[in-house]
Amino acid sequence: MEKKEAVDLKYSSTRGNGVKLDSAQAIIQGLAADGGLFVPDSMPKVDAAFIASLGELSYEERAAKVLGLFLTDYTADEVKGCVARAYGSNKFDAAMRAPVKVFDDLGVLELWHGPTSAFKDMALQLLPQLMSTALKKTGEQDKVLILVATSGDTGKAALEGFCDVDQIKIMVFYPEGGVSRIQQLQMLTQEGANVNVTAVRGNFDDAQSGVKSIFGDKAFNEELGKKGVKLSSANSINWGRLVPQIVYYFSAYADLVKAGKIEAGDEINFTVPTGNFGDILAGFYAKCMGLPVHKLICASNANNVLTDFLRTGVYDRNRDFYKTITPSMDILISSNLERLLYHMTGDTARVAGWMQELSATGRYDIGAELLQKIQQTFWADWTSDADTKELIGRVYKDKHYVPDTHTAVAWKVAENYQQATGDDRYMVIASTASPYKFNGSVLEALGVDTAGLDEFAMLDRLQELNDDPTPQGLASLRTKAQRHDGVCACEGMRQAVLAFAEA
Repeated sequence: MEKKEAVDLKYSSTRGNGVKLDSAQAIIQGLAADGGLFVPDSMPKVDAAFIASLGELSYEERAAKVLGLFLTDYTADEVKGCVARAYGSNKFDAAMRAPVKVFDDLGVLELWHGPTSAFKDMALQLLPQLMSTALKKTGEQDKVLILVATSGDTGKAALEGFCDVDQIKIMVFYPEGGVSRIQQLQMLTQEGANVNVTAVRGNFDDAQSGVKSIFGDKAFNEELGKKGVKLSSANSINWGRLVPQIVYYFSAYADLVKAGKIEAGDEINFTVPTGNFGDILAGFYAKCMGLPVHKLICASNANNVLTDFLRTGVYDRNRDFYKTITPSMDILISSNLERLLYHMTGDTARVAGWMQELSATGRYDIGAELLQKIQQTFWADWTSDADTKELIGRVYKDKHYVPDTHTAVAWKVAENYQQATGDDRYMVIASTASPYKFNGSVLEALGVDTAGLDEFAMLDRLQELNDDPTPQGLASLRTKAQRHDGVCACEGMRQAVLAFAEA
């Protein structure tokens, strides 16, 4: 067994305020005081022996090994305990938690076997355990109030993860009319004494900007502090949300070696459906650590701000916003890109400058030299709703496999990448949600007339066509009572937070 790296990792802001924290403190705080995101001061490195050692391990054991390299202030037993509580078989319906469905030409990394049927469970089952342990380790007495803006999946996964966790309350804001009906039902039926769900009149970017503005409001935070309440985040701006996602890149690689699809040391490619840039950034961390990854392919829908950025070096959110059949990617402000810019430049002043420009004008330009450096690792493309549906129908016909809409975006972009480059390295597609979460769009793609079918009739119809059963968490929505009905304007979010904090 390799020893844990002796390096005591510290975390500091991408915008360079000089404060260095342990991972437990960074996880409790969520966002740095200067508005930046916490990043590790150095990157743990692994060798071929470390990667080979993962082959015969369970997902929980793999997770403990990888996480231990980043959470150096947690004891090995604390990390193992967090992992065991997060990834128990009572919560995940697949033995390997994040299994790879292996086809001859590619692998599909299924990240949706957790309680809410989306990849967010991989992180949001673990984050509450990490945060709860961090509160005990640091002797924090205040209550923590988690604020979440969601485009659909994060909200339910965070509610499920934090439900009835001691010393923590959670409040989720989602865009009214901007999530699928299943996603909405999942949130509105959430049980737990410490949870609140509120719709915001606006889109996801409005909800996320509102949450960020509340985090950055010193006077408001002081007011909460007097009431013994401290704000934190469960969005992927929180380091404790991002670090669990690194694990499944290593796990997928180990599984592919084991399945004989690749040899140890072979480089592979990952295509990731991308909104807030957290999932694909975890793949970047895995590559920086030493996992043999050639390219990370960033797949977008019609809200293709990241495609344009990774092709031109100009990030410009001043554009039309589209509601698509991939709502979790209907995002124009990709928060985690800030972390990539920091790691690529090491220059906190430049990062802070770009973020200031983004805030003031909605755009920034990183220049040709840095773009070229980023393009050595990243490739980007986008696909339309029509092409996404075409792919779902074709994959079902060819492989009798049903991808959800977000997975289909990645699959289509992976095809585009291979056609454009001729790169024949083994490709892994990150499958971020169960098809049952987006049953209407998936059924339409399969040529089924959904007129007159409600959500549950659609679940039943999809079940008839699909080998995988309807996930229990979705099937049970039929009989669950709606418990939340809050709605507010963007400017009413502070008041809503205050009311819940005092409740």
